[in-house]
Amino acid sequence: MGVVRYLSDKLVNLVANLGTERDKSSSSTYAPVLLTDEQLINAYRGAWLPRKIVDIPALDATRRWRGWQADKPQIEKIEAEEMRLGLRAKVRQAMTRARLFGGAAIFIGTGERNTATPLRSEVVSSGGIKYLAVMNRRQLSPTKIEQDPQQELFGKPKAYRLAGSQLDIHPSRLVIFSGAEHPDPEVASGNEFGWGDSVLQALFESIKQSDATMANVASMVFEAKVDVIKIPDFMERVQDPEFRAQVLERTQLAATAKGINGTLLLDKEEEYETKSANFSTLPDIIDRFLQAVSGAADIPATRLLGQSPSGLNSTGEADLRNYYDRIQAAQELDMSPALRLLDDCLIRSALGSRPAQIHYVWNPLWQPTANERSEINKRTAETIKILGETKLWPEEALSKASTTLLVEQSVMPGLEAAIEEFGSELPDEEGGAGDGDLPVSEDDSVRGKKALSDAEPRTLYVSRKVTNGADIVAWAKAQGFDSTLPAEELHVTVAYSRNLVDWMKVGESWSGDGKGELKIAPGGARLVDKFGEGAVVLLFNSSELAWRHVTIVEAGASWDWPEYQPHITFTYEPGTVDIDKVEPYRGAIELGPEIFEELAP
Repeated sequence: MGVVRYLSDKLVNLVANLGTERDKSSSSTYAPVLLTDEQLINAYRGAWLPRKIVDIPALDATRRWRGWQADKPQIEKIEAEEMRLGLRAKVRQAMTRARLFGGAAIFIGTGERNTATPLRSEVVSSGGIKYLAVMNRRQLSPTKIEQDPQQELFGKPKAYRLAGSQLDIHPSRLVIFSGAEHPDPEVASGNEFGWGDSVLQALFESIKQSDATMANVASMVFEAKVDVIKIPDFMERVQDPEFRAQVLERTQLAATAKGINGTLLLDKEEEYETKSANFSTLPDIIDRFLQAVSGAADIPATRLLGQSPSGLNSTGEADLRNYYDRIQAAQELDMSPALRLLDDCLIRSALGSRPAQIHYVWNPLWQPTANERSEINKRTAETIKILGETKLWPEEALSKASTTLLVEQSVMPGLEAAIEEFGSELPDEEGGAGDGDLPVSEDDSVRGKKALSDAEPRTLYVSRKVTNGADIVAWAKAQGFDSTLPAEELHVTVAYSRNLVDWMKVGESWSGDGKGELKIAPGGARLVDKFGEGAVVLLFNSSELAWRHVTIVEAGASWDWPEYQPHITFTYEPGTVDIDKVEPYRGAIELGPEIFEELAP
């Protein structure tokens, strides 16, 4: 059958061949890029771009997971059930395979022998989910498509058959994930029937063009410099075998001489020149092809390629926020409906029942910086204070809600445990006697209040000792610092106020383990830098220290520097150590309780 072409313009430029078959820009149809499973596997295993395009969205959609909204004991049981079943890892695995092959599913194993019947969540009891199994598209073959529009499964397979057996599985027993949605299931055939397309199918040409461009650039490196030697009467004498042998021997001797002493010996009539390739524009060409792949994959270049944003005042924040919004949309529109029945069964398997109020929210992917977290925590505390001052709610109700809020936002992660241990009752505001206390007279109580309210302002220096200073000293020695401060002198400054401050208004730190101590977790941003005259410091982030510093400054303390950065000074004698090459200390930093002192006169 011949190919019929339709031209939108009857005036064809016969010289340029515009609109004809010889026109390179002419394209009359789009042909499907049909990739076999073998080609998809080879692309995934053999090239980094296809692998990252498949893996990144699935990883991002599951790495922060979700937060259950229920009582604490219920949340602990549900999360324990998720961990027992390996749900989070299996959802990521199923999404990865669905993106690569076009479809995958998670089988909900309840121990029932007849899997062809629908799964009813109300019959699932405590421990009712025995296991979860991830199945590829090739392991499940859809049967007939439901044609009755009055059925819930209209347009979807009535059942799935396990490959190599006669075992049918009802769709309700499967958590089904598709890759790229097929526009018309009726025209799907072969492996596409009942599933979607691989996400690589529409990107394959862009990926190949990018890989081919980089391969061609790599080949040019070996021809970046070419030596050209012009020999008189070369073409006339090249037919002589003896002459050809002499030319080869001659060029080998010339190359050897040049390689040994940099001198090239030539006959007076011969000419020599070097031609070098120009690579100045090649990086831009490579970037353009990679940007095309990034746009086709709908993944920002900062995430796909792991490169820093380019351009004046460019941070890449807007691109990442848009990308994270798209991932969240996929979580809410695709993942939540797919997991709905499994989640009902999961709650019953964990609790033995299905309380209607239990639900979950997807945790945000965008993570604030230490300063942003400090500001959020501060505003949360101020909000609680303002709500308490309105007296619109009972104190007990507001206290419980505030505790939940502070724990969920990680402002005070250990607050619930501390309340269980020490209780929630506040000390007597009037200074009255408690059990076992000596009675306090009214005059003594008044005098005590007056003394507190009239506390004399003074300068303020707040610090925390580093209780594991020996670890930091050992690290500094290993990095080549011969002289360090003693381990017991290492500390972190929280406040340094030349202004006079009422210490009683500063209050106390909310963070810590109940003993006033604070532990900075390993990892995170760490740097080694110089401060002032020779002081070498270890810089690290801590939202707790930053928030505490802001609280003290708001109480009237001064700060002589533009901003606050937690750090530990470990030496004043760096010697010959190159600070830029020092690998920062990345272990835990353990800090003792706050120490209040006046500044030395």
